[in-house]
Order: sequence, then structure tokens, then C-alpha cells
Amino acid sequence: MVGRLEPVPLRDVWAKEARDFTTWLSNNLDILSEYLSLELTAIETEKSVGPFAADILAEDRDGFHVVIENQIEKTDHDHLGKLITYLSNLDAKTAIWITSDPRPEHVRAIEYLNEVVPEDTNFFLIQIKAFKIGGSEPAPYFNVVAGPSIEVKSRGEIKKEFAEKDQRRLEFFRQLLELSNSRTPLFKNVSPAGYQSWVNAGAGKAGLAWDYVVRRHDARVDLFLWLDAETNLKRFNILKAKKEEIESAFGEPLEWDCKENRIQHYIRSWTKIGGIEDEDQWPVIQNDLVDRMIRLEKALRPYLASLP
Repeated sequence: MVGRLEPVPLRDVWAKEARDFTTWLSNNLDILSEYLSLELTAIETEKSVGPFAADILAEDRDGFHVVIENQIEKTDHDHLGKLITYLSNLDAKTAIWITSDPRPEHVRAIEYLNEVVPEDTNFFLIQIKAFKIGGSEPAPYFNVVAGPSIEVKSRGEIKKEFAEKDQRRLEFFRQLLELSNSRTPLFKNVSPAGYQSWVNAGAGKAGLAWDYVVRRHDARVDLFLWLDAETNLKRFNILKAKKEEIESAFGEPLEWDCKENRIQHYIRSWTKIGGIEDEDQWPVIQNDLVDRMIRLEKALRPYLASLP
């Protein structure tokens, strides 16, 4: 037997927008993350911005701020203005507007913003619906009505140089990879990038990668498990069963980052010396990252070949 999807009024699921929907979304950002191919982690709800408050302040995989504005009703100019205000005042790279009923003029407004903003800044307009099958619990459905794309970015024939932060990241990774390649071949085929906060290299098996990641005031190295939910969890648990041996070989504790309902998992080591904003410390940070990467690869390598 095949069931039939039945729409459920959103107010039957979340009676109050701030109390019910925002709270639920903040605790379930992994669901939204899958629709957007982002990795979102909540930082704060009702984040103050002067006399206003952003519904949710989150961060993405690279530590960049993401603002989320919820509206379980038809879009309006007030919320569009708030979205732009929060993005600029909270130094965010991504703005997400969730609504039950997007007006065509606001869809075009979001498309226009994606055409003219810097390439590392993105706006999403998302329609939220809820459905159930028979007597099941209602389930959310997110539909991306407007968002960034190569076509949208190129439509305005925007030809911009890297923003200052992008240039700094590019130079940081150029220096880091030069140093790394002098000590280990792991990243020898990797080019530096300024539009993202990481560079990665394959770890010899599909779905595994080594990462160098730098944020504003810290940086890290990862083993990144990204294939599929079942395989990633199985691999992570196999490696964590050898935690004592791996950390002994590494020389210090590692961060074993595995979250329920998230597809990707990480085994990490952080440097607290500084990050991209601490330019006077770049040589020390870069040396520490390369040292951590060499030790991480050496500690994990004996166990990777036998992973499923």
C-alpha cells in the first residue's frame, strides 16, 4: 500500500512563530542543512541587533555567520529589510528567509541581491510546508524558491576582484601549502583558494579527506568523513574504537565530532595560536597546522585501509 501526502496547516504544527517554530528550527537545523547542502549549527536565538532581534544566528562549516529570519505567513517588506540589516550588522555571509507564502516581488528581490552582492555572500528564500501520511506525525518540507547559483551570479555580468578577506585567505593558504608540501606529499596536488576557509586532499579512500581549515582566530586539521550517512557512521565508530591507540600515536587528545542526524563527521585537532585575523602569527600557525596534519595522518593511516 502506498500512502498519500496530506498538507497540514503550519499553525497546527507551530502555533506561535517565535515560541514554537523558531525553537524547533534552532534544534533541528540539520534538516534545513540537508535541503541547502550546508552544515549549519545554531549559535543563538533572538540575537539582538540594536532594537531588533534576528530569529536565529547560526554558523556554517567554516565558522561564518548565517542569519535566519522566519515568517509563517506571506512575505513582506519589513522582513526583507530586517534580513539585510541582520546580515550586515552580524557580519554574516548567508541570509535565509523562511516563509509559508513568498510573494513574486520578493522572489525577484532575493534573485537581484544574489546578482549584485559579493560572490561569497548568499541569500536564500525558502518556502516551508508540512505534510503527513495517514495518521503519521507532520513532517516539514523546505522548497528553495530563490537562492545563489552560477547563473544568477553571472546574470549581472559581475566581475569583481577577490574581497580583501578572500585575498588574505588565498595568501594564507598559498603560504601554508608551500610549507606543507616541503614536509609531506599529502597536499601536493592541491591549489590554494581564497573563496573558502578550507583546502582538502583525498585520504586514499572514497569519502575520506584531509582538511586544513582556518577561521578568524583559530584553525584546525581534520579527517573529514563525507561519503554517506551509513558508511560515515560505521567508519567513525570503527576509528573511535581505536581512540586510545590513535590519540597515543598523535600525542594529545583529538576532537571526535559525530552528531546525530548529520551526514558528515570529523576527527579534528585545533590550534589555538590564532587564525586568519592574526597575520603576525601566520608562520607559527602554519607550522603548527602542518605538524598537526603530519601527526594526524600518521596516527590514522594504519586504520584507514581496512575501513569499509
